[in-house]
Amino acid sequence: MGRVVEGTRHWSPARWSQGERAEAMHALVQALADVCADVEGEPRREVPRLPSDLSLPDQLQVVGLDLLDVADKLTPVQRDEIDAAVKTARAALF
Repeated sequence: MGRVVEGTRHWSPARWSQGERAEAMHALVQALADVCADVEGEPRREVPRLPSDLSLPDQLQVVGLDLLDVADKLTPVQRDEIDAAVKTARAALF
């Protein structure tokens, strides 16, 4: 996830608007937030889509840090879900 954050942090609005990049990043953030909520036994909540796509790397970083806090509680299935979500997003982003 760190590579995705750092690889997109400098993107301009024009770059985010190419193809489905912003949607793919938001979907990644949502997928990771859902896994984190499941691990914590909390209800899943919709991650807000902020007005500027430039905030997407920051949202990913925050959710990634949340996942680090619960990393020892992740099941193999949840780890696979995370890996799949990251791979899908990377394919759309890069």
